[in-house]
Amino acid sequence: MATDIKQQALEKHYEWQGKIEVISRAPVNTREDLSLCYTPGVAQACLEIEKDPSLSYKLTRRKNLVAVITDGTAVLGLGDIGGLAGMPVMEGKCCLFKEFAGVDAFPICIKSKDVDEIVRTIELISDSFGGINIEDISAPRCFEIERRLKEKLDIPVFHDDQHGTAVVVGAALINAVRCAGKQMKDITVVINGAGAAGIAIGTFLLNMGIGNLIMVDINGIINRDDKYENPAHAEMAVKSNKNNIKGGLSEAMKGADVFIGVSKPGLVSEDMIKSMAEKPIVFAMANPEPEIMPDKALAAGAYIVGTGRSDFPNQINNVLVFPGIFKGALQCGAKAITEEMKKAAAYAIADIVTPDKLSREYIIPSPLDKSVAEAVATAVEKAAQK
Repeated sequence: MATDIKQQALEKHYEWQGKIEVISRAPVNTREDLSLCYTPGVAQACLEIEKDPSLSYKLTRRKNLVAVITDGTAVLGLGDIGGLAGMPVMEGKCCLFKEFAGVDAFPICIKSKDVDEIVRTIELISDSFGGINIEDISAPRCFEIERRLKEKLDIPVFHDDQHGTAVVVGAALINAVRCAGKQMKDITVVINGAGAAGIAIGTFLLNMGIGNLIMVDINGIINRDDKYENPAHAEMAVKSNKNNIKGGLSEAMKGADVFIGVSKPGLVSEDMIKSMAEKPIVFAMANPEPEIMPDKALAAGAYIVGTGRSDFPNQINNVLVFPGIFKGALQCGAKAITEEMKKAAAYAIADIVTPDKLSREYIIPSPLDKSVAEAVATAVEKAAQK
């Protein structure tokens, strides 16, 4: 099945020769049309923007235009394949922006791995866009790039691999906790994988008020006694692991309420699931093969299981997040995407699943539910206005 999809997708990409195109919004059929959309009439719009740069949001497409930018160092599960090879993913992202939220997006692949060069490049082109979506840039460089861009730019900057993943996991967890009859303030969450996504999920869930967080990386449980070169890991060592436990994934999962995997296939055993608290929640999101297959997790006693895949219930997919978040931010002219806006997005996604429909196999809307983006946009806009 997976092989069939790969071959079909490749054939489609040959057929499409690109998944996006530029469409003119202005008719150009007469001399008058030409004079209005281009010279000499266009000069008046230029002069207005020169006097008041904020008018670029009214006199150009900037208010509805997002740059989707990568250096190609962490493309899907393919690793460092370069910006050019990452272009199909960036085009796909732009396609989703348009299809789900009506937001125009343009792919930009930067031919550099240098943080200074990448930041400067994005800064120099930022006047053309209303928002910046950073994509598939490896950790820990992505943390520094995002931090510096947020300091320099007065438009929203959003690293979807971090924050989009965090928001959609937060939305799934809100409903999983509701369904299991638990409360955020009481649960212990284990996250396996302390890269960009894992750190962002952990930070977001702490901000949402979970009781305890245990982060596990390739070297074991992040704790206060070990030293970490990665500043994000050092910060997490202080903020997480209330009881300062040590060991590996097996030790981390004993008595935990929730497992979230953003790591590698097959790392979780049935015995690990059996060691968790009552009604354990398992989000095994490694792709294409999760940390534990859903049937094995359920057989071992998991109460709710979610993955990143479309062939199992409870698909936890970023497409539920980024189109609506950007649409809301752009509509209200937000200068940044804040924690409160992200929380509002998570609850908006969760609330699409009404109490009468909430079940162990339906904790999060389908990624194809196009009503989600509008609900998220409305919630984000309200949060921004507050």
